[in-house]
Amino acid sequence: MSSQVGTLLSGRYRLDAQVGAGGMSTVYRAFDTLLERQVAIKLMHREIASDSDQLERFRREARAVAQLNHPHVVGVIDAGEDAGAPYIVFEYVEGETLKDRIRRHGRLPVSEAIAYAIEVSRALGAAHDHRIVHRDVKPQNVLIDEEGTAKVTDFGIARSLAEEGLTADGRVLGTTDYVSPEQALGQDVGPQSDIYSLGIVLFEMLTGDVPFHGENQVAVAMKHVREELPDVQMRRPEVSSSLAAVVDRATAHELERRYQTDQELIDELEDALANEMARSGEATGEATAVMRTLPSRARRRLPLRLRHGIRFLVLLLLLGAAVAVALIVLAAGRTERGAQGSRNITPPPHTNLKPFSLKQGNVKDYDPEGTGGEHPDEVKLAIDGDKGTAWSTENYEGGTLNGKSGVGIYVIADPTVAARAMQILTPTKGWDGAVYVAPAGAPPAGISGWKKLGDITSARSSTRVDLDTAHNRFRYYLVWITKLPPGASQVSISEIRLFR
Repeated sequence: MSSQVGTLLSGRYRLDAQVGAGGMSTVYRAFDTLLERQVAIKLMHREIASDSDQLERFRREARAVAQLNHPHVVGVIDAGEDAGAPYIVFEYVEGETLKDRIRRHGRLPVSEAIAYAIEVSRALGAAHDHRIVHRDVKPQNVLIDEEGTAKVTDFGIARSLAEEGLTADGRVLGTTDYVSPEQALGQDVGPQSDIYSLGIVLFEMLTGDVPFHGENQVAVAMKHVREELPDVQMRRPEVSSSLAAVVDRATAHELERRYQTDQELIDELEDALANEMARSGEATGEATAVMRTLPSRARRRLPLRLRHGIRFLVLLLLLGAAVAVALIVLAAGRTERGAQGSRNITPPPHTNLKPFSLKQGNVKDYDPEGTGGEHPDEVKLAIDGDKGTAWSTENYEGGTLNGKSGVGIYVIADPTVAARAMQILTPTKGWDGAVYVAPAGAPPAGISGWKKLGDITSARSSTRVDLDTAHNRFRYYLVWITKLPPGASQVSISEIRLFR
């Protein structure tokens, strides 16, 4: 189709420049002569408009996005038809696509990659709340405006879960570099498919490349079906294990192991951003803007100067040298204790074991048979190096686990490690359990997916469990509690220590 630059649509929209084209439509930068503002126009090819299915798909895009009013979704302003050619009017976003940004910079800063993933996942969450599945999540469909904010666009093959027909018949649509396994196989596609595609986008932002390449699109699609995602930490070692676990879970082949909701993914991305900014001690780019939107549970992990900005710096100046010295001493003490610093851990006597340092934030509660979790806000106390603090299970009346086979807490080894022993410090004596492990990838959804390496019988205040990993490296080490002590309603663990 020839360019329509210079055309005035419906006597109102002047097409000034072509900015993109596809098999179904062409996108133009345009000028709204009535409101005197720039807009973007997606104009359907006239020869395609005669196909009723294609025409309905195009109209459905306008209806779908018109339902969404979200800061990270490119909004629909108007829709119409001119000389037999339907068009959609969008807000105009001056900037570049996320794909362009990756091509220019290669690997993005870790905090920036997480920030963009948060913004996109929030946009997808808004769409999914309206029962709209995007079906083509890729960096080409994420626009980065002049202020650095991400906006999702091109819902051209989106489908409402309330509708039948039109891409509901099993046809594979979407870009195969980011296609979910179920979409590649022509199966039903839902919000979890968008989550998978976003996981691939996050992988690309972190590594600078998509995970799979092949001779053609079909070959790439089949790799998404048959092959595990490459280890993101192997391609970029500075990626934390907790962030790698987010990528792994978002891109899990099995739907039951993948994030069930957008909010689950958003929560873990927000925690990952807070941990990354706490580790680096600085905020740059879009991470600075997203930092201001983090919920209080995540913001508490940030250094004070990032939480309060210039006010905190002024306060430091007013406090004076004496307080500064006190803060330095306090910070030094925290460093000695924090994140299970290996120099503070004494290996068991008469062994050649070496302590393995666990990074702050690399610990999660585990309650696969419950719904509320096991005090997730306390888990970091189990690896903070302070025996005076502890994580606890929920309270269980009558000394039972309310019919559960167990509950627990696991640490995330960064990098993966073939641990030889675990030491568990607990103020609650007499409970039973076991130590399980799992390799890199999404943590298993149920205990049957873990491998047991050792039993815990009538735990003492300090219990050592020898681990025979057969020199295999594992990412997850789970303390699984199966029986409470007589008369107790919960179990507390003050420290979990790994030795290699």
